[in-house]
Amino acid sequence: MLFYNLRLGWISLRRTPVLSLLTVGTIGLGIAVATTFVTVYYLISSDPIPHKSDDLYNIRLDSWDPDRPWNPNRPEAPPYQITFRDAVALMESDVPTHHSAMYRAALFLHPEEPGKRPYRAKIRMCYRDIFAMFDMPFTSGGAWSREADRLGEAVVVLDAATNQRLFGGQNSVGRKLRIDQRYFTVGGVLGPWRPVVKFYDVFEGSQDPPEEFFIPFQLAREMKIDNDGTSWAWAADYRTFEEKLASEAAWIQFWVELRSPEQIAAYQQFLDAYAREQRRLGRFQRPINNWIQPLMAWLDEVGAVPPESRSLMVISLLFLAVCSINLIGLLLSKFLARAPEVGVRRALGASRRAVFFQHLFECLLVGGLGGLFGVILSAGGLALISRMFETLRFHLDVPMVLTAIVLALVSGMLAGTYPAWRICSIAPAEHLKLQ
Repeated sequence: MLFYNLRLGWISLRRTPVLSLLTVGTIGLGIAVATTFVTVYYLISSDPIPHKSDDLYNIRLDSWDPDRPWNPNRPEAPPYQITFRDAVALMESDVPTHHSAMYRAALFLHPEEPGKRPYRAKIRMCYRDIFAMFDMPFTSGGAWSREADRLGEAVVVLDAATNQRLFGGQNSVGRKLRIDQRYFTVGGVLGPWRPVVKFYDVFEGSQDPPEEFFIPFQLAREMKIDNDGTSWAWAADYRTFEEKLASEAAWIQFWVELRSPEQIAAYQQFLDAYAREQRRLGRFQRPINNWIQPLMAWLDEVGAVPPESRSLMVISLLFLAVCSINLIGLLLSKFLARAPEVGVRRALGASRRAVFFQHLFECLLVGGLGGLFGVILSAGGLALISRMFETLRFHLDVPMVLTAIVLALVSGMLAGTYPAWRICSIAPAEHLKLQ
């Protein structure tokens, strides 16, 4: 019966090609718009590193003003970032599998090629563990040594695009680069690595690409490399960079990889012991409140997903609803035009139920064809959005294709229910009079 009704639906569509194309195009356009923006939201809000996000944690210490909370709207929450001296102290722990203090900076790169002007490049000050912790791939070389971390050696890791720009994509390991007033040795070149959300530092644009250069954190003091991002301070009494390093300004992100509940418990004990020690020294006068916050909870709290993407998703679904409402009118006019034919079938013994399901299956066929058309349009729309963002790549995966088809079938069924009921509820005698 299923294939029989689908065959009747296909014959009906072929009998009125213009109206059929209009109905399929209407539902296809709605599906294309909805699928495009639902996919964008789905990719932006999904787990940025699903194979190990359960092991990654952001560290937050409450060294804030004892007289007032950091966030009056959430007095129980410590600051999003920690101070420089706390970051250096936490790096002494041997509990985490990997850990790294980090912050974003901006320094001038001086290309060696004659005629090329210096340009301001994005730098990530960090420890070597960042590469293993976030599974950053290397095309050549690798992370610098732990000795380089400890001594603050002038080594640098480049991203793939910068290596192409400076060295034509060749293996540049061992080459020299002048960053600011110092020459650095290239220790490694990253392969393509572009999380949709820059989960490790969302404060200056969660959809920004990763930094172009990664250099040892210990060089911050020697080269006086200030941060190029968000900073919070409740006792901003520093005038020099050295004073900032010793101040209560919170501007360092700190991430750890903890692979077991035992590690988490041991690290929590380490943090609490450190806070008690600092309290004895006159700091951390608020109640001890150290957070080991899982990656996904962290992204949810800081609002890593832009509200615009959520708004566009809702608007696109409303657009699909409008298309479905318009489809009701198109299907109703098409079905009522066949009233004499339906009257004859009813008079010959066709049941109201059979007529209803025949027309409903035709609506499902319209929805299915519209879904396929919408998926094709959506793929083109996502490719266009990817070109606009340059470094982001939005694409349809299997779950989103299936979602689009299901949305199309449901929309076709809902839009066709009233027209199908309307055509089968008219008495056969009224149809026969038209003969």
